[in-house]
Amino acid sequence: MTTGSSHRDEVRAGQRFEFGRNWRKFLWAIDEERIREAERSLAEMLEPTILRGVRFLDVGSGSGLFSLAARRLGAKVHSFDYDPESVDCTRELKNRYCPGDDEWIIEAGSVLDKQYLESIGKFELVYAWGVLHHTGSMWAALENVLARVAENGRLFTAIYNNQGWKSVIWRGVKKTWCSGCLGRAAVGSVFIPLFALAEVSKNLLSGRNPLRLCGRKARGMSKVHDWIDWLGGYPFEVATPEEVTAFCRDRGFSLEKLVSAGKRLGNNQYVFMRSGATRA
Repeated sequence: MTTGSSHRDEVRAGQRFEFGRNWRKFLWAIDEERIREAERSLAEMLEPTILRGVRFLDVGSGSGLFSLAARRLGAKVHSFDYDPESVDCTRELKNRYCPGDDEWIIEAGSVLDKQYLESIGKFELVYAWGVLHHTGSMWAALENVLARVAENGRLFTAIYNNQGWKSVIWRGVKKTWCSGCLGRAAVGSVFIPLFALAEVSKNLLSGRNPLRLCGRKARGMSKVHDWIDWLGGYPFEVATPEEVTAFCRDRGFSLEKLVSAGKRLGNNQYVFMRSGATRA
């Protein structure tokens, strides 16, 4: 498989952020509390009974936290990622919490590689949270994951909200971060202090320790690692809920649940169910 060399070439060319390197730094922070929070967030969107005993495809597994959460909720998990370091992170997490588990498979692969995706079959639940908009071909990636959903199965995905001109500016920020050391230093020196100041202010207003910058976020994630992920997250594409819903509906999927970001920064979260024939 040429995934590793392709990934390295894209990173060197300034076309891709090293998500796996950031996730590796996050692994030290994963503990039982974070895992339970990840389980809670999955169960909140999907209900635990939907996960128990199903084949679960984790598209772009990253740190492996949500593969682990799905496994502990009773799913049979297949994880893959395009970034070799993310694959290593997922394997490390499996070795830490589920050593020798035959019902958790981890591989290197690309969501844009149709041949690879066809080789792994179909799944009752496909999970692609915050991944498809970082492929450089978001709509093709979405079409590919929809094809992996079994009859009466579900897709749980999260895609960046389209904020118009603000999204255009953020794309430029992310591209600058990935351009090299100078770009990374320029972006980091401006935005990291701003993010930290906003967090300190929020903590003060909430009566928490103002210096508690490494606290937990929703879904068991880490604030600081999410800042880096956000600033460097390139390629970067966005879509409105209407665009995503229409795209999936035209391919035989009905929207079961939507958590919208409204006009704010962030992801719109969707749960789709395969419900009928594709439109002509």
